Amino acid sequence: MEMSMEQNIVAEKVVRKKGGYRTMPFIIANETFEKVANVGLHVNMVLYLLKEYHLDPSTAAIIVFLWNAVSNFMPIFGAFLSDSRLGRFRVIAWGTVLDLLGLVVLWFTTIIRHARPPECNGEHCAGPTIGQLLFLFSSLVLMAFGAGGIKPCTLAFAADQINNPENPQNERIMKSFFNWYYVSVGVSVMVSVIFIVYIQVKAGWIVGFAIPVGLMSFSSIMFFFGSVMYVKVKPNKSLLTGFAQVIAASWKNRHLSLPPKNSDVWYFQSGSNLVEPTDKARFLNKACMIKNREKDLDSDGVPIDPWSLCTVRQVEELKAIIKVLPIWSTGITIAIIISQQTFSVVQADTMDRVVFNMEIPPTSFVAFGILTLTIWVAIYDRILVPLLSKYTKGGRGLTLMQRMGIGLFLSCLATAVAALVESRRRSAAISAGFINNPKGVVNMSAVWLVPQHCLTGLAEALNIIGQIEFYYSQFPKTMSSIAVALFALGLGTGNLIASFIVKIVKDETGRGGKVSWLSSNLNQVGLMGVLKI
Repeated sequence: MEMSMEQNIVAEKVVRKKGGYRTMPFIIANETFEKVANVGLHVNMVLYLLKEYHLDPSTAAIIVFLWNAVSNFMPIFGAFLSDSRLGRFRVIAWGTVLDLLGLVVLWFTTIIRHARPPECNGEHCAGPTIGQLLFLFSSLVLMAFGAGGIKPCTLAFAADQINNPENPQNERIMKSFFNWYYVSVGVSVMVSVIFIVYIQVKAGWIVGFAIPVGLMSFSSIMFFFGSVMYVKVKPNKSLLTGFAQVIAASWKNRHLSLPPKNSDVWYFQSGSNLVEPTDKARFLNKACMIKNREKDLDSDGVPIDPWSLCTVRQVEELKAIIKVLPIWSTGITIAIIISQQTFSVVQADTMDRVVFNMEIPPTSFVAFGILTLTIWVAIYDRILVPLLSKYTKGGRGLTLMQRMGIGLFLSCLATAVAALVESRRRSAAISAGFINNPKGVVNMSAVWLVPQHCLTGLAEALNIIGQIEFYYSQFPKTMSSIAVALFALGLGTGNLIASFIVKIVKDETGRGGKVSWLSSNLNQVGLMGVLKI
């Protein structure tokens, strides 16, 4: 993995007696139990909205997409807050508390009977009131704010504990760490979508939502219990302000000519290894050019006007953001495709879900994707990398770009497979006479959904882990949280676009009294058109 030149600079010297692998059980436990508590809710929320709030599939999907979008947008704010103001530990701590509060409020929606619409009276099902929706949405917003603190910081915080640039094996250790960290997340997600979802479906929502509250409480206790052992890298100054200052200073100095190589006009902080800006995005280099030392700097060597003169480090931090944007934009596509897997829950609910004499909840089929991801990472890290290292440049298997590209292709293939399966499912529904029966279960095994989930899981293993490694390798250590948050921001953008697609398809295909492609009865039109889009 290519390491940024700033990666070897630590904002504050950290005492090495803290941190290390002994802190991993506390951090991983926090991440694992948080995932077990929350992922099952995200997966099963569609069913909860359909069965308890009597919403149609498209409206339920839009709510889940928007919830996922907000949950993935918030980490960018949490990352800036972490890296520039509070530090990762404090942001994770506040995120953990908010997430727990959100889970408690959601649990209350199952306990308080008037928090939900009354049960259906025959064919008539009353919809939720504004107050009921606001109470529900308050829980989702609290969990989204909690995700904003946990998602961008936990991986970077864990990396802080073991990252040691002085170790010659540090690069190899960090690369394996990213893979196995994601595996631990994958295992916790798989446990959630198998067991937590099963409990929610079989034991009821009160018990099903109480368990995540208990798990998140245990997660919080474990995280705070290990606080005395953590390496806590101090935050940098406000990154957002720094970015704005670089842009303003570049514009103010636009009339200046760039100096030749090895010039002494660049302004840098004492002790910094960055004493000269790179040649990429050279226009921004004008922000760190000293025009007149007597007029630009005070007696302590500090810029008199930070909006006219910035450090080389500030310039390079902004460049780090700019140069990853093209790669980041490609991640939006796979996020849109992953979002559409929400409809597979609705599909599975109309199919034969009995496997080996046991009925599988419709939401648990997502576990096949996570299982594929976990198996692939283990095989790739332990078998394929040593094998490919003999034939690939750098000796570390496929490059990050190759992995991301293959993952993107596989995600498109997964959507094509999903469209074919939906076409077959609808044909079976029509043959069985279920064209006007939305609750009819077709004589087709839900196992047909497994290939698309496996392809999606493989695509995630290649593309998403590759994205996180790429961002982390391009940013300085003080921007590690932003590196992870960029990935979440791509997912959030994909969720938002997916919700717009669902809304547009529902409205446009339902014009003129026609049956919408996303009506409550999938058997009339089916999801194939949406999947093709």
